[in-house]
Amino acid sequence: MVRLLWGKITAMVLAILLAGCAALSPPSRDYRPSPQPEHLKEHPVITEQEPLPRMGYTIQAGAFSNAENAAKLAHSLKDQNLDAYYFQYSKGLYKVRFGNFATEEEATREAVILKAMGTIDVFYIVRPSDYSAAKETTHGKPYVRSQIVETARAFVGVPYRWGGTTIRQGFDCSGLAMAVFKLNGLNLPRTSRQQFHSGATVSRDKLKRGDLVFFDTVGRGDVSHVGIYVGDNKFIHAPRTGKTVRVSSLSSSYYKKRYYGARSYL
Repeated sequence: MVRLLWGKITAMVLAILLAGCAALSPPSRDYRPSPQPEHLKEHPVITEQEPLPRMGYTIQAGAFSNAENAAKLAHSLKDQNLDAYYFQYSKGLYKVRFGNFATEEEATREAVILKAMGTIDVFYIVRPSDYSAAKETTHGKPYVRSQIVETARAFVGVPYRWGGTTIRQGFDCSGLAMAVFKLNGLNLPRTSRQQFHSGATVSRDKLKRGDLVFFDTVGRGDVSHVGIYVGDNKFIHAPRTGKTVRVSSLSSSYYKKRYYGARSYL
């Protein structure tokens, strides 16, 4: 009786082990993995995010006829851990903005210190009410979108340099997008990846002026480039070092192939 019982237990153990080995063994040559469902190949959908924070009080300084000099001041301020960017204030005139302060007193105090150090000269404090975003309640979102587009258009042809540690190392696309949004009172994150993971997902056929369009230009399956959609299937962006800010088409073979997605922040 004991031998019979032991024999049955041994047989059961062997059966379990053989089943386990079969499960762990590699598939036969005839094995073909089932195709991945088409919807899983899409880029991950980002859930709706909180609206972008609004800009507080910002310091504006400088008045340069040369974009290179404005860029130098911006980089000098960045070296002091101040979030600075430059822009074309009017045709042929460039200014620099930096900081995001909770009160006008804080902004003024910082500006006075920098002026005493000789970093800046004349300055102006930009108030939250000065931005187009502050006028959304009275003018509506289309107004803010149009202002974002007009701000972006003002950069076309400008050698917008942002990235790198020196003036000669060039600019990048996300710095341009960030500057355009901040100039309109919207505190957009710094990098293209952070920008992509903010805002709300927008399908390509639902794009509106002022949305951001993203691309995978290095073939790594992730965001590496961003532009500002301006309508008519076109966007404004800073392509690469040595190139000026320009308008490109989403329908071009290069960008059509590398299109990654879009986000709306309004």
